[in-house]
Amino acid sequence: MDANAAPPLTPELAHYAALDARMVAAVKGTDLLATVSWPARVQTDFLAARARGARQYPKVDYPKQQHAGIRAELDAIVAETDATHPLGDYIARTCESWRIVTQLFEAMGTPAITEHSIRLFGKPGDRLPGDGPTNIEAARHFISIADEIDRELSTEELPENIPAEALQVELQARLDVFFTRHRISVLLDPNLIAKAAAGPTRIRLRTTAAFSEYDRQQLLEHEAFVHSLTALNGREQPYLKSFARSSPRVTATQEGLATFAEQITGAIDITRMKRISLRILAIEKAMDGADLLDVFEFFKESGQSDTESFTSAQRVFRGAPLGGGSAFTKDTVYLHGLLSVHTFFRW
Repeated sequence: MDANAAPPLTPELAHYAALDARMVAAVKGTDLLATVSWPARVQTDFLAARARGARQYPKVDYPKQQHAGIRAELDAIVAETDATHPLGDYIARTCESWRIVTQLFEAMGTPAITEHSIRLFGKPGDRLPGDGPTNIEAARHFISIADEIDRELSTEELPENIPAEALQVELQARLDVFFTRHRISVLLDPNLIAKAAAGPTRIRLRTTAAFSEYDRQQLLEHEAFVHSLTALNGREQPYLKSFARSSPRVTATQEGLATFAEQITGAIDITRMKRISLRILAIEKAMDGADLLDVFEFFKESGQSDTESFTSAQRVFRGAPLGGGSAFTKDTVYLHGLLSVHTFFRW
């Protein structure tokens, strides 16, 4: 018998495999981050206006969406699961996370997005695993360490002097050596607002971006060797095809594992920890009433450039109204996930 062959499909497993297939079909084309993210032109227009002295909100439009049909199918799937069975519990919880995503989509551009985002990702002030401090307290701790190092050691960030084209060639060569059974393509994308983004079979770099040595290592350890690799691993699951795509409910674990990989390989520095921590404080400010312009200035005052400050601020307001009181809370998961994974390994 082939040691790599899939186990026999029992009636029970066949039942849950069929439900899993229905779930995958129901949410096909549902991409949370792609839906709430802003196009690169929004950043270009905002920074150009700022250079002219104009203080104005960027213009971001969200199309009206209706997903009652998806929710009805997800509810029907859950009705056929047994919550006491591990696969039934897995499918039911995954369906619920996608159900919340559809509600978030319908709430884009309104304050209601915050409630759905919190249900998916948590919020500033949540307590960290292991009966630890809150994520706000941890964020302030890392920021104070970074500021102290800057004062006492006069440390400087590594220069961002690697062009996207050069990094594309180098990353492609590294990935071709590692991923011998699958092809991961490194592509240049002029419309990407972030510096980089990763999926199962491709890593995109913003064409106009320049990268540092830490960026290079972070892309390998965080994006390729965790996000891309776990997605490819999930595709090898013979019966549960949902493993091939990461559901929103496991975002904290995914980002925590990826950030932990940066930590144990030396691919992370205290400046990146500060950036991750600042985002949590920025989300707190937005939920307390700060608008996008206030949050932009907060990042500027924290030492970020105009471009990086806008990139950071837009992460807080993806899908949310720009006038304050609302936020997209996804970036709270990095510290929560990192300490969850770290605590798990300690246990």
